[in-house]
Amino acid sequence: MRSLEVRRLGRVAYSIALELQKALEVSVIADPDSGYLLLLEHPHVFTIGRRSKENGVLATAELLKNLGIEVYETDRGGKVTYHGLGQVVGYPIISLSPDREDVHRYVRDIEEVLIRTMTDFGIDAFRIEGLTGVHTSEGKIAAIGVHIKRWVTTHGFALNVNTDLSYYNWIIACEGEPVTSMERILGSEVELADVEDRLILNFEHVFGYEIVQIPKAKTRPVGSVSVL
Repeated sequence: MRSLEVRRLGRVAYSIALELQKALEVSVIADPDSGYLLLLEHPHVFTIGRRSKENGVLATAELLKNLGIEVYETDRGGKVTYHGLGQVVGYPIISLSPDREDVHRYVRDIEEVLIRTMTDFGIDAFRIEGLTGVHTSEGKIAAIGVHIKRWVTTHGFALNVNTDLSYYNWIIACEGEPVTSMERILGSEVELADVEDRLILNFEHVFGYEIVQIPKAKTRPVGSVSVL
């Protein structure tokens, strides 16, 4: 059984997390039996995927500065999405070779991890045919955007837990569908650590990894995280 090293990093700047992903990608390409799952929270950022149009971000440069939002173009699939406080962002860096070389299956498996996690909290979540991500009757609760190089995955998912949904007003997210959060559905805040616990367990069950957890990090300065 392959092992999966889970790193719970706290709050990390998007640029630092991207650097870490790329370093781990190189490591997993060299050793496909290794794998990583990064769980973290980003400061406010809009990320632009390969399918995004130029008008995906509605805010002006001045407004973005006033709101404290960074913007990054990325090599992941999908369109524009938001990352920010109150989200759990997950970046699996794993090899899909030799027996999982199917991009659609991989995305469906990530959705399954998220759906099971929502079930654990009493939330009815589901897929919508033709769309990527996880949805509820009140709107989309998790976005997924991935990149695959030599069958090694980077990027991943963003789950709205206690997210300030007003930031979505400044982008045309994914297919323009409404968004929601666990807090909005449940009527109270949810501990991010509790959500991470369930995500790890469900990832283990869906993907069949043996989990190795690195001791949970305290919330870090946004520019501070070791690469390897």
